[in-house]
Amino acid sequence: MSRAASRGPESQLRAPSEDGGVLIAPPLGRLERLLDENRTIRQAWHGDIQGRSVAELARQARAEMLQAALAYTRQYRDVAIAPDASSQVFLAGHQPGLFHPGVWLKNFVLGSAARRHGAVAVNLLVDTDAVKTTSLAVPSGPRETPHIVSVPFDRADPSVPYEECRVADLEMVCSFGKRAAEVIASLVPNPMVKDFWRLACERAKASGNLGLSLAQARHLVEGDWGLETLELPQSRVCATESFRWFVAHLLAHLPRFRTDYNETVGQYRRKHGIRSSAHPVPDLVERDDWLEAPFWLWTTANPRRRPLFCTNRKGQLVIAGGEGGETEIVLAPPGDGAAAVERLAALEAEGIKIRPRALITTLWARLALSDLFVHGIGGAKYDEVTDQLFDRFFGLRPPRLVVVSGTLLLPVPAFHVSAKEEEDLKQRLWQLRHHPEVFLGNGQTLADSAKGLIAEKRRWIATPQIPDNARERCRAIRRVNSALQPFVAAQRSETSEHLHETERLLEAERLLRWREFSFCLHPAESLRRFFDFALCNDGAICSNSLE
Repeated sequence: MSRAASRGPESQLRAPSEDGGVLIAPPLGRLERLLDENRTIRQAWHGDIQGRSVAELARQARAEMLQAALAYTRQYRDVAIAPDASSQVFLAGHQPGLFHPGVWLKNFVLGSAARRHGAVAVNLLVDTDAVKTTSLAVPSGPRETPHIVSVPFDRADPSVPYEECRVADLEMVCSFGKRAAEVIASLVPNPMVKDFWRLACERAKASGNLGLSLAQARHLVEGDWGLETLELPQSRVCATESFRWFVAHLLAHLPRFRTDYNETVGQYRRKHGIRSSAHPVPDLVERDDWLEAPFWLWTTANPRRRPLFCTNRKGQLVIAGGEGGETEIVLAPPGDGAAAVERLAALEAEGIKIRPRALITTLWARLALSDLFVHGIGGAKYDEVTDQLFDRFFGLRPPRLVVVSGTLLLPVPAFHVSAKEEEDLKQRLWQLRHHPEVFLGNGQTLADSAKGLIAEKRRWIATPQIPDNARERCRAIRRVNSALQPFVAAQRSETSEHLHETERLLEAERLLRWREFSFCLHPAESLRRFFDFALCNDGAICSNSLE
């Protein structure tokens, strides 16, 4: 195992390629300095959000989040955390899915760092994102010729947000652990999926929500492994008064925010040479007098995420889903934050959901909810845009964050073949076709016909090439090479077979060394060693709970 010892700019960070590789940037041993810097940054913040100071709104947001996180977490596990108004908050977040071990590592870094610094650790479940799949890629078959099996864990609609994704087939959910373990058994005989999935089945029966059942099962495992952290779905953050105040502010100032947002995204594309208009995020568009806002809108009756549009009509903010062509909702006058907050709460009660997009989720988390935010590499790269929005729209210096990533491969023995070996074999085949004489030599056993062909080729090679003989010379050399092929046929066949076997093993290795396989396909012991290594080798931070 190895770890990254230093940090470059977020845009230059790379996930470790080696098995057991860990990236924690900056190292947690330097975290006290970063926290001091963030405190200094926040103390210098001025300005308001719809008439309320940033500091005042942040205090309320934190108190609301911690209260909600305690209530949510205690629904399914015991926690000894007792935060107060002075508690530091360390925050991370991810969708409630079956992610790979490098993503799960964030939670262990979060919990261990919070324990060392006396902070409260909270993991946000980004249940406002759409479910991408209700099946898991599981490797199977012989080690030499593996393949991927897509094993379903539910029949739920994979296009709705996690928040709305109810368990559709409880029997399928509860049988998944056994089915997945059987598929991978020839490669990993002891994956944690069987034991883990018993918890997932219990939580599916209790919660009825697919994403929450997976997240709660994972959080229960973390508790068994000694982590004291809180969790909270992002949808419940959206139900707080402080967040609604933030939404009201962005909508009231949407023309300026949209300009800053699009210009910042454009700068990011130019800086990184990105041509796609979808990356890092699409621009916020304008349709007639409607401006697209950085939020999604859906209803419980129709839980399909639609872009939220807003316009100012006769002194009133009006919002709509889609592109301004659906039901219009009068919100409040742009300057009346309290009225907008009250109206947003009423809409939620009516089943109309307004949820932030990715950049706004982390913008709020870093602005109001946390003293320290722990990000993955992808999020940290995109948060270059968030940093610019702190400066351009709010006039604030952004707080620093920690970036965490890791790579743990399935414990399947390697084949000890390399791309260089493949390339060398391809080069040998080329040489056998175009320079067969090199492999024949001048021994007595060489047939006279072969010796004559080699001598002929050497004469032609020694003949200077001029325009008058170029075509004849080339054809003669090719003819000799072709005539010599029967004499190297055995070598070509052996080399071709060796190349085919090497390519087959390399393909198997590429499949089995995919870092994105879910954490639940790994043995629990491998995961615990990986997390323990990461925490014990980063600036003397060591977890005593993973022994």
